[in-house]
Amino acid sequence: MRISRSGDYIAQIRLIGGRVFEKLLDASGADTFNGPQGKILDALWQQDGLSAHEIGQRTGLANSTLTSMLDRMENAGLVKRVRSTEDRRVVRIFLGPKAQQCKEQYAAVSEEMTGIYFRGFEDEEITSFESMLLRVLDNVREADRNDKSPLSE
Repeated sequence: MRISRSGDYIAQIRLIGGRVFEKLLDASGADTFNGPQGKILDALWQQDGLSAHEIGQRTGLANSTLTSMLDRMENAGLVKRVRSTEDRRVVRIFLGPKAQQCKEQYAAVSEEMTGIYFRGFEDEEITSFESMLLRVLDNVREADRNDKSPLSE
């Protein structure tokens, strides 16, 4: 297999895209949450009441990062933690009262960001690209679950 720069490109897109997203949030007047917190809110807008572990799986955020972010978000009224009645070890995260007010703003900024990412792309190209990205994501998730490198097999 040839050496690929894809990982470098993905990392640059993530870093630069994150900066652009923060600028768009600032320009929209959003001051209740930042980009990474928006990922958490987006996961909860899709399915309220997720555990921190489930949010981590959906967002890619590490548990240590997620815990401190959830603390700040809870203090800001964006989320609330509720111990599960079925399993006391599990804490569910629910949208707080301020979260619904942010949803339209986050959606508008996300739509603008999507327009930036895919300017000049045809719909078929976007579908194909996202399909390939999902395959790469599945590969790295599998490698993350395994204790040993796939190259050592």
